[in-house]
Amino acid sequence: MPSLEWSDALALELPAMDDTHREFVELLAQVETAADAALLDHWRVLLDHTGEHFAREDRWMQDTRFSSTNCHSVQHKVVLQVMREGLAAAEAGKQETLRHMARELALWFPQHAQTMDAALALHLRGIGYDPATGVVSMPEALPREIIHGCGGASCSDDAQPAVPAAQAA
Repeated sequence: MPSLEWSDALALELPAMDDTHREFVELLAQVETAADAALLDHWRVLLDHTGEHFAREDRWMQDTRFSSTNCHSVQHKVVLQVMREGLAAAEAGKQETLRHMARELALWFPQHAQTMDAALALHLRGIGYDPATGVVSMPEALPREIIHGCGGASCSDDAQPAVPAAQAA
């Protein structure tokens, strides 16, 4: 049984993103349940899909003034690199590496989707961005400056740490 299954909790109300995320969950499940003989092929399909998935989200961020160096894009690069290293290990005979990575991806993905991707989806909806065409229907809603950090107020360059009310007085 796969470690992660699609649920409404993963839906972000941005159909292009939700469809891609649903595909990711399905492909990850195929990796987790694959027989040893098919594992590498399933991992390669997941890796290709994930590369396209992350490139698409990175393009959306660039198109809408999320910095290309934000932590969301950086996380995409790191996850892809680790997945490629897993492929190399499996090709060298260490298939258990992929099984372990699949379990870890199943733990990582919901948090990534519900935090970083949710912030991106909210931003894209707020500016009327059409992921299919790249058209922003409300350009006046675009941020004046490039968004740094992860796109949320808590990790922007000028975010201040929260101070408990008792200390603020």
